[in-house]
Amino acid sequence: MVFDIERVREVAGRVAVSCGLELVDVELLGGGKARRLRIVIDKPAAAAGAPAGVTHEDCANLSREVGTILDVEDTVPGGSYVLEVSSPGLDRKLTRPQDYERFVGSRVKLTTRAPVNGDRFFEGRLASFDLGRLRLELSSGKKGKKGRSGNAAPQSLEIELGNVEKANLVPEI
Repeated sequence: MVFDIERVREVAGRVAVSCGLELVDVELLGGGKARRLRIVIDKPAAAAGAPAGVTHEDCANLSREVGTILDVEDTVPGGSYVLEVSSPGLDRKLTRPQDYERFVGSRVKLTTRAPVNGDRFFEGRLASFDLGRLRLELSSGKKGKKGRSGNAAPQSLEIELGNVEKANLVPEI
């Protein structure tokens, strides 16, 4: 039997929804006896009275339910593995279009596949996301190539989602 990550996503997603959570990511890391199946979950905007954010109890419950289903169905063939369930953290990855829609107004750091205006590394506020294009209001003290002045007024930059190699939220404390 071959490992089917889409099957794991389907199982984890179904269980997450039944627990009032959303599935953010699933990945299988390592090999041999050191395999780790990582499931990242989040809690959608909290309902009235419900605590915000993923709790330890949310992770434990999802781990128990998903682990049981995966083991009974032998969805992760090839021997033992460690199941890790966690929240996305303050510097969460942005991978899906709905992540960008949800975090409009937040600070992000991203790397593009191909240069945009001669650079691939950007940090700024996610001003909008529409039709697969995101608009960043770049930080005035933008990190980037040496010799650039940090005194310029904030710039706006549009980037195609398909050109984003990696993007993370930047925690604002």
